Amino acid sequence: MVSSKFKFINLGYRPKEDLVCLFRVHPAKGISMKRAVNTVALESSVGTWTEVKTQNYVKKLRAKVFSIKGDLVKIAYPKEIFEYDNVPNILSSVAGNILGMKAVKTIRLEDIKFPKKILNSFNGPKYGIPGIRKLLKIKKRPLVGTIIKPKLGLKTKHHAQSAYESWVGGCDIVKDDENLASQKFNRFEERIARSLEKAHQAEEETGEKKGYLVNVTAETKEMMKRAQLVEDLGGKYIMVDIITAGWAAIQTLREADFKMAIHGHRAMHAAFDRNPDHGVSMMIIADFARLIGVDQLHIGTGIGKLEGDIEDIEELDEEISIKQVKATRKRLAQNWGKIKSTFPVSSGGLHPGHVPFLIKHLGKDLIIQAGGGVHWNPRGSKYGAMGMKQAVEAVMKGISLKKYAKDHKELREALNKFGYPKTK
Repeated sequence: MVSSKFKFINLGYRPKEDLVCLFRVHPAKGISMKRAVNTVALESSVGTWTEVKTQNYVKKLRAKVFSIKGDLVKIAYPKEIFEYDNVPNILSSVAGNILGMKAVKTIRLEDIKFPKKILNSFNGPKYGIPGIRKLLKIKKRPLVGTIIKPKLGLKTKHHAQSAYESWVGGCDIVKDDENLASQKFNRFEERIARSLEKAHQAEEETGEKKGYLVNVTAETKEMMKRAQLVEDLGGKYIMVDIITAGWAAIQTLREADFKMAIHGHRAMHAAFDRNPDHGVSMMIIADFARLIGVDQLHIGTGIGKLEGDIEDIEELDEEISIKQVKATRKRLAQNWGKIKSTFPVSSGGLHPGHVPFLIKHLGKDLIIQAGGGVHWNPRGSKYGAMGMKQAVEAVMKGISLKKYAKDHKELREALNKFGYPKTK
């Protein structure tokens, strides 16, 4: 039933082909919940702060508040009010002015459910989890990765050598960190050339496929030039800071249809999602990353150096890795249809002792990345990488790390350094 007072509330409405948003809303002092959410719906669709005369057909495009349960509110938006394949347009509507309105004390966009027509207007990931596994010829186990450390300051030759040692020690992928671009001490063009040479050398020596995730993040035209150079040199991957680069730039990068997989770093996400009552959730960032076509995405660890509860990270893991996502209290159901999966990445303060916990909670379709947890070993990065790979091997074989470490020196060194695993 539509309220005569609050024209954007219809608690009897049942969405069909609408875009649906789940909000967490705390009204401002002296404002009722109904008034607050009616204001959210009108401001994010076809209304404004005061009554204005308009055509009757516009009224059919109103957003509809159709569920209010405590502080969780669901709003349905007619798909026609959006340009289907335009992420900036969609976000400007559902996560734009409403985040700064006086009618709410706090408001957080928790999740979005996309209708089929919007889903089908995007490419989604080029590879998906099965495609990445085929690319690297790894059938079942988690992928093992590292980030070159220190993240800044290394000259190109030392950067490439560190990558090589990590690959021959057992890492499948090696990536730049989020703030390595094309600084004087490590120019992009030389770095990609030298590092890919080392990747090919490691492949020949180990008989395994290796990936180098070079950071192409830059002004959009420059980013595209860098991506083209990676492709010309035979690279398998590019990496991009998806939030600081911007959604429009990520769409441009994906729709250029390069052959490489896109690895998404989420630097700056906490500016939007760390406050549990305001902003947007990491779920939203993950939704749009998958929709546009990011093949791999950082989701957190629940155990390392960065903030994040493992229960929330488990929900994120499902959101990007399966086709049919079930609703929970903080998540909407979503059938991703033709959109392929995105490979979840755990990274941030990890070491071999964390591996059992991560696989227990996030499964085998996971990329485990350790920076300091690989490069710490005084004998060299090769041996730190061996320790990480041995931890994965132990879990896959159903053997405790403590037992496996008895016959594997590198794992034993790491556990003596960092401690034994947390498994709960």
